[in-house]
Amino acid sequence: MMIYNKLKYFLKKDCCYFIPKKSSGKMSGGKILRTFYTLFLLLIFLLSEVNAQSVTIIGDSLKGKAINGKSIREVIGNVVITKEKTKITCNRAIQYLADDIAELLGNVIVTQDSVIIKTEKGRYLSKQELTISDTTVTLKNKKVNLIADKGRYNTETKIAEFFGNVHFNDSVTVLTSDTLIYFKEEEKIIAVGNVEVADSTTIIKADSLVHFRKTKLTTGYGNVSIINEKNKLSIFGNEFLDDKKNKITKITGNPFLIKVEKQNNGKLDTLFIQSKILQAKKDSGNILIAIDSVTINRGDFSSVNDYTIYNKSNGQITILKKNENSTPVLWYENSQITGDSIYISLDSNKVKNVEIFNEALLISMDSIYIDRYNQMSGDTIMMNFRNGKLSETKVIGNVLSIYYMYEDKEPNGLLKSSAKKIKIEFENNKVTDVKMYGSPMSEYHPEKLVNGNEKGFTLPSFYLYGNRPDKFLMKRRLKNKLTSVK
Repeated sequence: MMIYNKLKYFLKKDCCYFIPKKSSGKMSGGKILRTFYTLFLLLIFLLSEVNAQSVTIIGDSLKGKAINGKSIREVIGNVVITKEKTKITCNRAIQYLADDIAELLGNVIVTQDSVIIKTEKGRYLSKQELTISDTTVTLKNKKVNLIADKGRYNTETKIAEFFGNVHFNDSVTVLTSDTLIYFKEEEKIIAVGNVEVADSTTIIKADSLVHFRKTKLTTGYGNVSIINEKNKLSIFGNEFLDDKKNKITKITGNPFLIKVEKQNNGKLDTLFIQSKILQAKKDSGNILIAIDSVTINRGDFSSVNDYTIYNKSNGQITILKKNENSTPVLWYENSQITGDSIYISLDSNKVKNVEIFNEALLISMDSIYIDRYNQMSGDTIMMNFRNGKLSETKVIGNVLSIYYMYEDKEPNGLLKSSAKKIKIEFENNKVTDVKMYGSPMSEYHPEKLVNGNEKGFTLPSFYLYGNRPDKFLMKRRLKNKLTSVK
């Protein structure tokens, strides 16, 4: 009955010009053949709808023909193609019946559930459930908007693939890439080639990226860079994981961090950090953790260690000993500091105090003779700074010290001391007062016994580390990292 009704519809609306008028008398043989051929094409058309898994095509008019033995039908004007929950509309459709392929021309719109795809020209492969466009194509799905040079959408798997100048955005993120695959059901995105993701504060670049919109989990691979212009913070690495739900970002592959900070005097100071892993926690006051083979440089400070925590909210830098065979080392101006844990407090981007706990050792190169080192060791060392300059040093518990003496800038031996506590005051980087507490003991060694024998006057834990990083080395490393990213 349905076939009969459609046949009646097309005979009345679109094919009546093949049927002669009553006044014309008998039909000629040619007219009879043309009429039969038309009915034959209509029959093929209608039967194909029955056998094409519920695919229907309607429009204002229909033309049918055969080319090279293949049946072709052309539907013109207000074309509507439907199959289950998928609906395609366009101005004109050319269907190749044997191949189940339809060319879609003019104002093509594919609708499935909340997905809307638009293009000017495309193809619909009904067997493969595939819509393809080689011209500019757009996709909308709720708050998701996407545009690309070309693309295709599988209505069965609900997977869309886009190629060339891909531009994706939702309510908070803008993503661009060379290629993008969008999984509607999972709300998953795979972007490849010149990937760039931007939100209100951060720009992320990578060779490829995988993003889950529901869980807000993003992973990036190859030549990764994360730039926050507002905080003057940039991070470079090979891989990253951004878990917004748990507020954790992790960068691996010898990541490199650079942060430009402005001091109260208007001058710029730069923090460099390189390690094997960088991890940021945004739920605890913006905490950055550097793990394994950590190298740090900031102004006169530099460090080599295995574990550093930088809390940007309170200006606290914590350096911990995580490997028994690797001692954290901190350098400040001409001094070397070691211990199991080192805590640095910053105030307005200036060092306020430094505390060293467990097997603390402070070694300072003499200001006049570079082969002479003032040394202090103890359970704890505390260094206080005023306006960025060392003002006071306290050593507490099992204190040992070696201090070189001078008279009118001439060397005058050294003083070896021990006590339970020692306090040294400075002014303009020069010692102004030394106080010792708790059974203090001192030994003076005259210059004639010291001169040429400086290596014989060292504390038991004395050791000079030769791997001190400087800002020039860090800048070279950054340049090499930037070159690899490019």
